Amino acid sequence: MEILLHAIKERLSDNAEFAVIPECAENLEMSVTFHSSVGYSPPWIGYYASIGNVMVGSGAFKGRPKNGRVEIAYGTFESQRKKGIGAAICGALVQLALKTDPHVTVTARTLMEENASCRILRKNNFIRKGVVHDPDDGDVWEWEFNVPTSADDRSLYQE
Repeated sequence: MEILLHAIKERLSDNAEFAVIPECAENLEMSVTFHSSVGYSPPWIGYYASIGNVMVGSGAFKGRPKNGRVEIAYGTFESQRKKGIGAAICGALVQLALKTDPHVTVTARTLMEENASCRILRKNNFIRKGVVHDPDDGDVWEWEFNVPTSADDRSLYQE
């Protein structure tokens, strides 16, 4: 499944193509506002994801890397769930991060319970590292991408 990432632009007025898609319009303003508060710094921004001409979800970096680490977030639109799309969006964000900076450590956070996001992260070679306190969500599990050791597995995360 080939996921294409479409950059969310810096200003709301420059995102007309997303504003007309109901699933995108639901969180477009939130995404633009978030990245204006942390700094709009491509490629460390938000994206909508498509398969062919169909928008299927979204993904984002939660700002530029800090101390060699960058956090990702992703989601699948309601009508597209349970199809492996969330895992593909997660993988596309990892690929983009490592293509941009091969030394960056990619992280993600989940609620402290087994859920679909935990399965998505495991499918993408993330390892749960422990509990951290998130200012928005309280105590959460932090996950870290584990760079594959075999050349075959590494090629999945490189172009």
